[in-house]
Amino acid sequence: MNRQGSGKQSVFSDREFNHKLFTLALPMSLQSLMLSAVAACDAIMLGRLDQNSMSAVSLAGQIQFIQNIFLWAATGAASVLGAQYWGKGDRKAMDDIFGICIRITMVISFLFWAGCLFIPENLMMIYTNEPELIRIGATYLRITGWSYLLTGISETYLTLLKVTDHVTMGAVISSSAVVFNIFFNAIFIFGLLGLPAMGVRGAAAATLLSRIIQVIWAIGITFRQGYLGISFHGLFSHNKLIFRDFFKCGVPILCSGALWGIGFSSYTAILGHLGTDAAAANSVSSVIRDLFCCLCNGIASGGGILIGNELGAGKTEKGRDYGHRLSVIAVYIGILTCLLVLAVTPLVLWFYVLTPEAEHLLTQMMIILAVYMIGRCVNTIVINGIFYAGGDIMFDAYSLAVTMWGVAIPVALLGAFVFHWPVPVVFACTCLDEVGKIPWVYAHYHKYKWVKDLTHGRDAQEQS
Repeated sequence: MNRQGSGKQSVFSDREFNHKLFTLALPMSLQSLMLSAVAACDAIMLGRLDQNSMSAVSLAGQIQFIQNIFLWAATGAASVLGAQYWGKGDRKAMDDIFGICIRITMVISFLFWAGCLFIPENLMMIYTNEPELIRIGATYLRITGWSYLLTGISETYLTLLKVTDHVTMGAVISSSAVVFNIFFNAIFIFGLLGLPAMGVRGAAAATLLSRIIQVIWAIGITFRQGYLGISFHGLFSHNKLIFRDFFKCGVPILCSGALWGIGFSSYTAILGHLGTDAAAANSVSSVIRDLFCCLCNGIASGGGILIGNELGAGKTEKGRDYGHRLSVIAVYIGILTCLLVLAVTPLVLWFYVLTPEAEHLLTQMMIILAVYMIGRCVNTIVINGIFYAGGDIMFDAYSLAVTMWGVAIPVALLGAFVFHWPVPVVFACTCLDEVGKIPWVYAHYHKYKWVKDLTHGRDAQEQS
């Protein structure tokens, strides 16, 4: 095997790898797209009504963004360990892993529900000082916050489907939830089928209804033959060895997720305090960014499962070869995404109802975003796909602490509130981290610290 092959021929010549990656990455990209669309379609459809409603809902969506960071730590740990134990063929360990996962995600969901229900205005004031945006956003959070109670459960079951070779069904469920969300949005926001137009309240109600459908479907499908569910025993069992490994994976993912998520949320807060036009333009660019990240998210998740399966089965050389192929594909995906963002910019400008100033700002932001997407795609696939597959997670936290918190956030804060730079320049400062750390990411990749088998034998688990 040409483990260190280079060039297009060697990277794309393994038909088995290409087939497996395509089979996993395509539905996972669709699932990521649908997950982003659930959060984004409210803002997109409200953008056809008025700018303030769109901006307020986009800012309110940052609360779920923060929730997803904590959920990502739990489901990410379950995915890393689950992929390796699934490759090893240990079904009992899978039960323990996802039992731990759902207990944690339910606690997280309850806390965010309580915040949205009782202190929504305080949460909105984190992201804007505009009274009208705070009022609209708080109205939205009081209703959609009920869906946050269900998010942890649905994401746990979708992760379980992903790592147990039912990724297509997970994509179908997520996609259907978005279709329902859009359908309910159209009815409730614009007042179709004889109902009154509800605006922001309608968008929140649509999100809640679609989430209810999603969680019922995700749980129900696991009772079918050939599917692995979360047993009653798994909900209450305590395997010390699995629990320790879960937190060894989950805590670094949470650290990196918190650094990235709070940092990203800080970008939104900085631009949200530069006026309603800046907030509106940034809201639209965020929607586009999240939608175009879906391809690299799917490839990272699919590639990570492939690598994790091989490492868990003891095939470290094959896992290393898969990592090499994925690292080269990451560059191609970054360039492709850059070009696609530039291509859709005229369509985005036509679709949204913005003031002339907000439209001018958005045009400049989209050009900057296109360059940013190269770094974002490369780093997502290599870090969240390759490194995470072998449990090499702390590098993510280190790189975020240096590039985001040490460079991008301080420079953006200074530019916005001390030097009073133009909005597009401040926006560019928030994009410095992803582009700047590409050389560091590839230097770490070639140390091969990510080539590790994280599994334990059944005897060791029982003795724990």
